[in-house]
Amino acid sequence: MEFGIFLNGYLPGPAAHSSECEHIMFGREIEYVQAADRNNWKYAWFGEHHGLTEYSHLSAPEVLMGYCANGTERIHLGSAIMNLSPRVNHPVRNAERVALLDHVTNRRYEWGTGRGAGSHEIATFGIMDKDSTKAEWNEVIKEIPRMFEQRDYSFTGDHFSVPSPHNILPKPYEPGHPPIWVACGNPATFATAGSLGIGAIAFNFEPIFALKGRIEAYKQAVVDCKDPVGQFINNNIMMTNAVICLSDRKRAREIALKSGRGYLYSMVCMYHDTMPQNPGAPVWPQPPYGVENEEDLDRLIEEGWLLCGDPDEVAEQVAKYQDVGCDQVVFGVPSDCVEHEEVLEMLELFGTKVIPQYDTDPIHSTTRYRESAVRKYPDFQGNPPKIAVKVLPTNALLKLG
Repeated sequence: MEFGIFLNGYLPGPAAHSSECEHIMFGREIEYVQAADRNNWKYAWFGEHHGLTEYSHLSAPEVLMGYCANGTERIHLGSAIMNLSPRVNHPVRNAERVALLDHVTNRRYEWGTGRGAGSHEIATFGIMDKDSTKAEWNEVIKEIPRMFEQRDYSFTGDHFSVPSPHNILPKPYEPGHPPIWVACGNPATFATAGSLGIGAIAFNFEPIFALKGRIEAYKQAVVDCKDPVGQFINNNIMMTNAVICLSDRKRAREIALKSGRGYLYSMVCMYHDTMPQNPGAPVWPQPPYGVENEEDLDRLIEEGWLLCGDPDEVAEQVAKYQDVGCDQVVFGVPSDCVEHEEVLEMLELFGTKVIPQYDTDPIHSTTRYRESAVRKYPDFQGNPPKIAVKVLPTNALLKLG
């Protein structure tokens, strides 16, 4: 099992209206990625949201990923998610961004895709029917891999078109292309992801054992997949949750019992109206759920709602995720009520004390999957043009002939 962190540009309260606080927050998120890279974490996932005040101010994660790539060596940097609606991002622009990130990160980019957080976000782009983005995703996810390979790409579909042949540039840093993922907000999407041979990005807002059926549906579908949407199968389920792992066990539990815990979840319930909600879930500005007492905290830990304690305790708690079949566990940082220096302590402690007990392979699973990549399309759909170039600049990287 592998591990990662999730960054979302989370900026609760009055700070959301301060550019100085936004600047501090982005600097801290960069610092978290660099700390994770030093301490055995394999993945850093970046949200992409638009117009979601407090919840996420990270609207152009490719900028942050490009910056982080230059200051890290090993960690993979992923989109969670890149919106595939042509009304938000034209598919050609998405293909261009994905390929360039593949180069800038030196094949360390993970292409997570999806439909957006919900109706409020997509209304920023004039999309008033949130269900309409499903058909768009279904069309686009099959076309961008063609853009990665063909030099005369053209397409006319229901939701976008490239009516005349174009070479979409750059191409990914071959061999292969970035691993493909999709956000699974609804249970049925797990099986869809498996049938397409792509990774599943999931979020844990219920007891961990409740996810077992969805994970099994994904694993069966991915085994049955004979024609993946990309050049290889990315057999991966990533689950996101919260962790408070500190050397001081008492302090970790104290944080979990603070009244501000759950503020982020109340915003998830407000913005993510495409995801099933638990009955009675608080919606901002309603006060968030609180953990009432030590016994309640123990129950939540036992059921897998969060991980909390010192490294030895947390290492035991991680086993639940392995038992239900998760391939990757990712933690949102900063979690509510965890101070900046405590986040850095957690990244080091969990990375050096817990991760080595579960992840003994120095190579990323997605890197191994990519090694099996097989091209699916010819360079040209039609007859290639017959052009005879006789002169090139002397500094051309490849010479004629």
